[in-house]
Amino acid sequence: MAYGERGRRPPVVDLADRRALEAYRPADPAVVAQARRLKEAALLDFGLTQSAVASWLYAKCHHQIPTTAIDTAAVVASGDGTCLLLFNPDFFVGLGLDGVKFVLFHEARHLVHRHLFADPELHDDPVFELAAEVSINHVALVRLDRSELPLLDGRPTGIDPRAVYERYRADLTAHGLEPVSYETFTETDLRVYGELKRMHRPPVPEHRLCARLAGGAPVPADQETVDAVTSSALLNSLLAARRGHAGAERELLDLMDRTTDGSARAARIWGNLGAGMLRGETTRTRTVHWWQRWLVDVLGSRLRDGERLVYPKKRGALLAALGQDPMLARRGPVRDKVLVIAYDTSGSMPHHVITWLTALVGRIDGVQAHWLSFDAVVMPFVPGERVYGGGGTSFQAVADYVEGRTEVNGRRFDETPDAVVMLTDGYAPPVTPAEPDKWIWLITEGGDEWPETHTPAMDCHRVTTGSR
Repeated sequence: MAYGERGRRPPVVDLADRRALEAYRPADPAVVAQARRLKEAALLDFGLTQSAVASWLYAKCHHQIPTTAIDTAAVVASGDGTCLLLFNPDFFVGLGLDGVKFVLFHEARHLVHRHLFADPELHDDPVFELAAEVSINHVALVRLDRSELPLLDGRPTGIDPRAVYERYRADLTAHGLEPVSYETFTETDLRVYGELKRMHRPPVPEHRLCARLAGGAPVPADQETVDAVTSSALLNSLLAARRGHAGAERELLDLMDRTTDGSARAARIWGNLGAGMLRGETTRTRTVHWWQRWLVDVLGSRLRDGERLVYPKKRGALLAALGQDPMLARRGPVRDKVLVIAYDTSGSMPHHVITWLTALVGRIDGVQAHWLSFDAVVMPFVPGERVYGGGGTSFQAVADYVEGRTEVNGRRFDETPDAVVMLTDGYAPPVTPAEPDKWIWLITEGGDEWPETHTPAMDCHRVTTGSR
């Protein structure tokens, strides 16, 4: 998925050999440094104001590589479960900050499109490809408060949605058909596609808009990788909206409005995320607890790299196009997590919450769960056993045990947890764990959400205690 149309089609790209990409006809170091600064400034703006979804997506692109192997910019989703951003330094410097923001928004939206509209027949239709460009650039102009496409060397770069609309209007009028207004034309993604299909000669790009390799192979856009990365970004944006991020809420509502019309897949994805709560809707036959969705996402993200070596065929072909030798890669990530769930027996935690957590953990592949009850002391237990408590509450007792400083029944905890989930009402002296980013606090109704404002702040979420 690469931005716009600009000259030659690149013999591009791969994330397997970062050095090969960066060394491919390397750009001037000063230009590379300036391009990096523009990219970082654009992503910072996204996170603070203009696009929570793009901010989360790029946070998951752990490799962001300046390379002349491509003409513009591209987000690559390879078959090994990872994404990366490639960008041409000269292209970014020529665009300037506003142009870079436009291109990065455009690329992030391409991933969302591929996630929500995964039908191969659509993606193989050049009219749908153009429709996606029209819809994405229209939204980019609106959300980024731009009146024109980015300029490169004094000329607009990319597909102008208004120019495409004028061709559409002229075509329908010439054949005695009634065109819709521009506002209606750009209402939804599929509406753009449907209206273009009404034309006697639907416009298609002279060159396919996605970057291509020598020999015609596409830039990798592995659907499983796209789905995993984009679902996680949408979920995190949804959680930000739930916790009061007005920009994230507006962006998600707009995205939902533009993608659910006539798309069963998109409607199902939004329903599975529980996004209807932003509209005050409940998905039929499905109860979605937003904090539970978040917990699944967090546990799924705490992974280690795989140890199994494989030969990735797509990656090998791409490296060959760059003139590099094929190489083996580690297949990952592997789900191998140690989870501690600490249950505050001094509070009023209802039984159904721990029952739900027990079932949840049992459904997540590769989780090794350790269950603790605690009041002033720690008491390990097995789900189904009776738990005891009722005394005072000490979070420090849990931290000391989990971090190996104290013993229970003559034994120390000798694991290194990937996550510690604390089910509590929050009423006890605050604690600062050794690795606070691993601690997830689930606070019952009416409880104290101090972990959210603690220094350092920790993940803190309100749970619903009513029976389901």
